[in-house]
Amino acid sequence: MNTHKALLAVLLVPLGATLAVAPAASAATPPAPPAASTAAHAPAGPEEAAAAAFGSPEAALGRVAHPLRTTEPRGGLADLRPFGRMVGDARVVGLGEATHSSHEFFTVKHRILRYLVEEKGFRAFALEAPWSTGLRLDAYLTHGKGNLKQIMDEEFQGDYRWWNNAEYRDLFRWMRAYNVKHPKDPVRFVGDDGGFAGAELYDKVNAYAAKARPELAPRLAELYRGLRPATDAETYVNDYLAKPLAERKKLAERTGRAVDLLKQRPGTGADADAHAWALQHATAIHQMTTLYAFDLDDPQGATGAMRYRDRIMAENVAWWQQQTGDKILLAAHNGHIALKTYVPRTHPKAQGAFLREKLGGGYLSVGLTFDHGSFNASGQDGGVHRFTVGPAAPGTTEHTLDRVRYRDFVVDLRNTPAAARTWLTAPHTVKNIGATYPWSGNAPQIRLAETHDVVIHLHQVQAARLLK
Repeated sequence: MNTHKALLAVLLVPLGATLAVAPAASAATPPAPPAASTAAHAPAGPEEAAAAAFGSPEAALGRVAHPLRTTEPRGGLADLRPFGRMVGDARVVGLGEATHSSHEFFTVKHRILRYLVEEKGFRAFALEAPWSTGLRLDAYLTHGKGNLKQIMDEEFQGDYRWWNNAEYRDLFRWMRAYNVKHPKDPVRFVGDDGGFAGAELYDKVNAYAAKARPELAPRLAELYRGLRPATDAETYVNDYLAKPLAERKKLAERTGRAVDLLKQRPGTGADADAHAWALQHATAIHQMTTLYAFDLDDPQGATGAMRYRDRIMAENVAWWQQQTGDKILLAAHNGHIALKTYVPRTHPKAQGAFLREKLGGGYLSVGLTFDHGSFNASGQDGGVHRFTVGPAAPGTTEHTLDRVRYRDFVVDLRNTPAAARTWLTAPHTVKNIGATYPWSGNAPQIRLAETHDVVIHLHQVQAARLLK
């Protein structure tokens, strides 16, 4: 059970809690003194000044970077217009984070969502949370159904607890207020993950069958027997993972047969939309059982589960976009929204790579980096802790980015001077902090130009405010 709990932390909310944990690192370096909110920084000494004069990567990036007025969500959005040009006609924008629990990463997402909704016609926010969680939150945001605190407390638990924070609460409140004013053109919420399948999914599939396919209802009920959750999500998943592997494989086979039953008679006419949604809900159930049918005690099985998870998250986002026509802001860890995986040994293919294959130029990958600051994460004892990391070391990705002339900025990596392109296509170490800290993938080497289309760099971050 302890093994399964550790692997659960890998599977849910990703990239960070992991298969091979690194030795304890010094994570309590005091942060550097904060700079003024929009101040540009000058080179620290004669060597940096000389490098800038001869076309250093930071000087080259500075010529095409655009400063951010603030990382906070409220106020004017004019400084995001250059970002809007970078987005272009993209239908899905993946917006990452270098930690799973830093205030500024969440507030930047809120600010960019506001801009994309108000200026670029985006109408959905997707998060690495279960599909069933997405349905419940969406019902609140669009129709006021339920209580936001209760929904967040019940849905964002276990290794999804990082989303139960004041920053996302503010984002959801903004979405709800927007939808009250625009009831016929709402901003929707999508949970794209497969780590849990809530009771509402079974209820929706069964309700559709009872109404539109009554001959299938008894067979579906038998296939789903014993699967509908009757406990909280964390207890359910822990109990599920305690089942023998052979039993989990049989359950996955049963939920696959339920999907096949619904596929045998596709909906037509007025029924087509209802059938598509019922089939997607059944697919989400099958995604969970398939994810947990991998042999998580075997390294190859766990790696296969990681690849499968990124694939289904991409499929769920693409399905929503194609079914509804909504343009989507997708929030996830940098390692998920990336075009190439950060850690190929344990996470062989990223959600962003699958989305680029599905959508081509309709998908934009935006990485978020930071120089120094604090974040929440699970420690080696399993408890939640606040960690602090100091300024980036020379030679790392963040060390160079932090010497660009703006404190916080956005830069399009697809359109940079030659001196920057040379640096962007070479491998450099990058911060990669996930749900558990430290872990073996904390500092991978990536080629930034191959991994993201756009980067937003922040000088300093602070830990998010967890609500529970």
